Amino acid sequence: MMRPGLARDAAVCAAGLALLLVLPLAFPQPALRDFLIYVMAYGLLAMSLNLLVGLTGLVSFGHAAYFASGAYMFGLLMQSGRVSIPVAIVATVAGTALIALVIGAICVRLKEIYFSFITLAFQMFIHSIILTWVSLTGGDQGLMGGIPRPPFLGINLNEGTALYGFCAAVFVACVLLMRQVWMSPFGYALRLIRDNPSRANFVGIDVVRAKLGIFVFAGAMASVAGVLLALFVSGAYPEFGFWTTSGEAIFMIMLGGSQLFVGPLVGAFLLQLLNRTVTIYTEHHGLVLGLVILLIVLGLRQGVGAFLFERLARRRQARR
Repeated sequence: MMRPGLARDAAVCAAGLALLLVLPLAFPQPALRDFLIYVMAYGLLAMSLNLLVGLTGLVSFGHAAYFASGAYMFGLLMQSGRVSIPVAIVATVAGTALIALVIGAICVRLKEIYFSFITLAFQMFIHSIILTWVSLTGGDQGLMGGIPRPPFLGINLNEGTALYGFCAAVFVACVLLMRQVWMSPFGYALRLIRDNPSRANFVGIDVVRAKLGIFVFAGAMASVAGVLLALFVSGAYPEFGFWTTSGEAIFMIMLGGSQLFVGPLVGAFLLQLLNRTVTIYTEHHGLVLGLVILLIVLGLRQGVGAFLFERLARRRQARR
C-alpha cells in the first residue's frame, strides 16, 4: 500500500533533482559542482546517521565506519575490472549492510552511552584494519591507483557534468528512500522506541529487531555516501573511517536540527560552507568553526534548519 504523501515527497525530490541539475548550468564554475558533490556526500552521511540519532535515539559515534567501508569496497571492486559501476554499487551496499548487521547485532542490545562507545570501538577497529592491511588498502596513503570509471549505459563518469548528474540522481533517490522510512509506520515505531522503549515493548514492538533494522539501513545509506565521495575523488582514504568523520556528521545534525528530516542536509551545507570560507581567511579554522557551532547551538537552542522551519510554521499559523 502506498504511503499517503509519497507522491508529494516524490514531486519534491524531482524538483530538488531538477534544481541540482540546473545550478551548474546557471553557474558553470567547476568549484560549485565540486562543492555540491561534497555537500551531497556528507549530507547523505549525516542524514543516514540521523535515522539513528533523531529518529531512534541511538547516538552512534562510529557511523563513519560504513562510510569508509562503502568507499573502500567500491574502490576495490572497480579496481578488479570485473564489474560495472552499478553492479559495484549494489554489491558495496549489500556488503556494508552485512557488516552493519554483524556489528549492529552486538551494539543494539546495549543502552545509551554503552551503545555510543561500542560503535566507536568498532569504527576504530575498522580504521585500524584500513591502516594495517597495506597490501589491500594502501595503508595511510589511501587506496593506490585511483578508481576507474568505465562507461555504462552510455554514461561516461569521467566527464565532470556526467559525474555530477549521476551523484545528484543517486543522492536524491537515497533521500526519497530515507524519507519513506522516516514517515512510514516503521518510522513511527522507532519514534516510540526513542521516547519510551518500555511502552514500545508493551504494545508488541520487537525493540531489538527494530533497532537492528534501522541500524543496518543507516549503514547501507552511509555506504552510498562513501561511494559518491570515492567516485568524486577517485580514491579512498583512512580519514573516511576516522572518528573525526563521525564527529563531523554529528556536528551537521546539531547545526541543522535532529528532528527535521532535512536538518542534517542543511547542517552539511553550512559546515562545508564554513570550512571553505574560514580556511581562506585564517589558519585557525578549527577554533573559528568551534565558536560558530557553539554560538548557533547555544543561541538558537536547536539547529538552524529546525529554527527556520519553526519560524515559518509560526508565520503560517499567524496568517491563518
